[in-house]
Amino acid sequence: MTDAAIATSGLTKRFRSRAVVDGLDLDVPRGSVFGFLGPNGSGKTTTIRMLLGLVSPSAGSIRVLGEPMPDRGARVLPRVGALVEGPAFAPYLSGAANLMRRDTADRYAPGATRRARVEAALERVGLSHAAGKHVRAYSLGMKQRLGIAGALLTDRDLLVLDEPTNGLDPQGTREVRALVRSLADEGTTVFVSSHLLAEIEQVCTHAAIMRTGRLAAQGSLDELRSASGPRVAIETPDTALASGVLARFGLEPVATGDGVEASLGSPAPAAEDLSAALVGDGVRLRGFAVRSSSLEERFVELTGEGFDVEQ
Repeated sequence: MTDAAIATSGLTKRFRSRAVVDGLDLDVPRGSVFGFLGPNGSGKTTTIRMLLGLVSPSAGSIRVLGEPMPDRGARVLPRVGALVEGPAFAPYLSGAANLMRRDTADRYAPGATRRARVEAALERVGLSHAAGKHVRAYSLGMKQRLGIAGALLTDRDLLVLDEPTNGLDPQGTREVRALVRSLADEGTTVFVSSHLLAEIEQVCTHAAIMRTGRLAAQGSLDELRSASGPRVAIETPDTALASGVLARFGLEPVATGDGVEASLGSPAPAAEDLSAALVGDGVRLRGFAVRSSSLEERFVELTGEGFDVEQ
């Protein structure tokens, strides 16, 4: 825990009698890109608010950058950049003017270098060309990038991003992904809350999965994927024959659109033994592959639900 950028123990938040976050033990390694995953209503945003001192916990403890929160908030928060629940800007001001106002409100930010910091932040998120344009003329994706620029006006040890690619087109998404990677390469810990599993898999080193306010799993992406074990995927028109072969090996086949799949479990039968048995029983193979479980499969396995969950 001493090397954790964020560490919580038994973190709980109740609204009336309902626990929105229940006994959460997070461990976010320093220097990681940490994905915070969960269906809508699973407690992600409430957790972020508690981490930043915006909401008081009902129970449990929080340490951010090694300091207890919210007690040491005045000492910790200047080292933390955050974009939570979308950016808010004055629509009648330009992007640069909005950032100037935001930077002026930061009592720790030196005024002599303010303009240079604003220009550098806008360039970093690809908005230099729109610096003088009124924010009311910005697209949703441009506003999102402006919000990230605001979080990067000064050097940060920790960056907290709530749905950072919301509203971005594919090019904007790639730019934000590259930005997050570059920040991590520079030593910044990036905590990303998202419902986009593909984005998390491409940019994050670690992740936690939430379900109805509780932590379902956390660890490196490799650890989360490997917890389910490898799967065998067979493309064939002879699904009944293939299922019979897999069952003979003690596997539980599941029909797919073009064949069958099964978790190999542990110990797993050798792939060459499986393929030889399939061919020996007359199964016509169009494809045969053994692959690791995806993060999406692990998510569904842990939560049993999709992402749009009503609690």
